Amino acid sequence: MKRNWLIFAAVAVAVLQIGFLSWIIAGRAAVLRDGQEIVLKVEPVDPRDLLRGDYVRLGYEIASLPRKIFVQPVVDADFTGERRVHVLVRREADGVWRPVSAAFERARVVPAEAGDAVLTGTMSSVLGEGGLGGSALYGIERFYLPEGEGRQIETDMRVRPFFVVAAVAPDGTAQIKRFLDGETVLYEEPLY
Repeated sequence: MKRNWLIFAAVAVAVLQIGFLSWIIAGRAAVLRDGQEIVLKVEPVDPRDLLRGDYVRLGYEIASLPRKIFVQPVVDADFTGERRVHVLVRREADGVWRPVSAAFERARVVPAEAGDAVLTGTMSSVLGEGGLGGSALYGIERFYLPEGEGRQIETDMRVRPFFVVAAVAPDGTAQIKRFLDGETVLYEEPLY
């Protein structure tokens, strides 16, 4: 009797683990499949982690949020630590999406034009007096590459523009869909 219970417990734990991993993968795939595509210009940071292999750490123009784009009044704007921020981005004439407005409450950032998207990120800087802004992270700051390609891409990123096409879910979650060298697709993320 005890042996049957142990087998049942082991099977239940295995099913829960597989279900949890499947849920994570399906959620990411749903954003890539159904999310609104936006193009972001990237800036190089660092391409190598000895333990994890080659990747490109990406910085974005949309990471820097000046105080003037925050929806007024900025409620409880002076803070330390981390805080969730919602950023309305709009496609400009050059095809790159840039921040238009931001707020700490999702309901205060309302798309004004067709095609606008709202990214949800984490702000970890202090907003203070004198027009200071903050820096936001959106969860798309790393892109893993095949072994041996990170250094060359880092070098190339310093001399010509690179972009990512990101898919944005209705809740503001973003996933990198494609990594571009100018208009050339270098890598495309599979759904699964």
